[in-house]
Amino acid sequence: MRRSLWVLLGFLGVVALAGAGSLGVDLWKSLSQSQYEVNWHYIPGKPPGFYKGTQPHGFYLRTYVNNIAYDAIQAKVGQYPDGAIIVKENYTPDKTLASITVMKKIAGYDPAGGDWFWAKYNPDGSVAAEGKLQSCASCHARVKGQDYVYSARIK
Repeated sequence: MRRSLWVLLGFLGVVALAGAGSLGVDLWKSLSQSQYEVNWHYIPGKPPGFYKGTQPHGFYLRTYVNNIAYDAIQAKVGQYPDGAIIVKENYTPDKTLASITVMKKIAGYDPAGGDWFWAKYNPDGSVAAEGKLQSCASCHARVKGQDYVYSARIK
């Protein structure tokens, strides 16, 4: 009986973990449901649609922001508020989607890194990397005065 109980508890734990998802998975679901590429703003300061990119992102880029980020940029508030999201689609020279990189501001998430959650997705939406990504944070720290964002002036 004891062994059966432990097996059952172990099975339930695995099921719970499998259903828990991750912040990256949940964020992608939210982005997909919002249809960001149709309903969000192009980031101010960049042309609508494709524009020339830089490494490590891609040859061409398209960058979108949710209303929270857009309003903060327009108001030049100096720092993105909790809930601001920036989505960058990264393309090859022939304009094939290579990856999607996302920054989401989460109050208290990572004070040393500007409270940004970083995620990189494959073109199919699967998570390639997520979290307090040092490669993202260390590069974007160069523009710490713009709240870690290269694409738009917030001040």
